[in-house]
Amino acid sequence: MILQARESQAAAKPSDAECPNEASDRPGLDDLDIGAIDEIIGFHIRLAHGATYRHFTETFSELGLTQKMVSVLWLIADHPNIAQADIGRRLQMDRATTMAIVNRLEARDLLRRGASTQDRRRQTLTLTAEGQAAFTDARRAIEEHEKWLKSRFTKREATLLIELLRRIHE
Repeated sequence: MILQARESQAAAKPSDAECPNEASDRPGLDDLDIGAIDEIIGFHIRLAHGATYRHFTETFSELGLTQKMVSVLWLIADHPNIAQADIGRRLQMDRATTMAIVNRLEARDLLRRGASTQDRRRQTLTLTAEGQAAFTDARRAIEEHEKWLKSRFTKREATLLIELLRRIHE
């Protein structure tokens, strides 16, 4: 009985040869249908993050800097003598990650550690001349990356997008 029903369904369904505009002419079309997951915000955030990260990586490949390294350089450039602990807190990175990034940047002679004048237990960070040059190059690359990203939105939409994303992470 079940076999007869399947055979009659198969017979009633036209073949790809009879419907040239169907799936055979559009290979992979079904691969684009993601179903109900298309309504999941987190899924789209992940895809957007992936696209943004890939473009960032391509833009920064010659500089040899990661997103987190650039963020640390930027924060130090904006706040000379900032404490290492404050960097981690402001960038929402754990202590071990912050220290590893600072160690890598220091090994490349891009920043220098110093003792805080207010609290000797705290280490302050400043950019070296090489660090300032690297940051200048990184800032140019960021401007290129941001131009690519913002080109997908109006100025008003970009401002709104930042506001909406802040609701998630703050």
